[in-house]
Amino acid sequence: MGREVAESCVDGVIMEMVSAYCSRFYANKPELAARRIDAIGFQVGQQLCERYAMERPRFNDHLEAIKFICKDFWSELFKKQIDNLKTNHRGTFVLQDNCFRWLTRVSNDAASANNDPSESDPSSPTAENKAAQATSMYLYFPCGIIRGALTNLGIPCAVSADISNLPACSFVVRIKP
Repeated sequence: MGREVAESCVDGVIMEMVSAYCSRFYANKPELAARRIDAIGFQVGQQLCERYAMERPRFNDHLEAIKFICKDFWSELFKKQIDNLKTNHRGTFVLQDNCFRWLTRVSNDAASANNDPSESDPSSPTAENKAAQATSMYLYFPCGIIRGALTNLGIPCAVSADISNLPACSFVVRIKP
């Protein structure tokens, strides 16, 4: 019998982790908070990949490993596959999730990220920057998960995320030579 955790519990833990690292532990150093959140995701990704790829044969190339991440690994995590996979066949892969579950509850209203109630202009660049930075903090964890899983499969890489329009998200994986 498999062990599972309610999705709402996982969502709550991730929101609280990001909040704690951004507002308490590293309130004045967002780059350190981002690195720590990514490192936690890396550990989680390595451990989950160890579990999910345990009974599989070794992958012959990078594309097979990426396909495993897009189909099997993502299905275990989010109960759905990646919506789209693109590659330039030179070590760069783009994994597109059109409804990334961890971003479905994130507001795309820039005013909601602004902590100063006296500043009510949602079109101001500072409000937009705060909203974008707050949203991007939630993406360091899944980037770390992908990087950890691929590293566990013997593929060193760098992973970044791009948000075109919420809750769609693209993860760009660059294989290190």
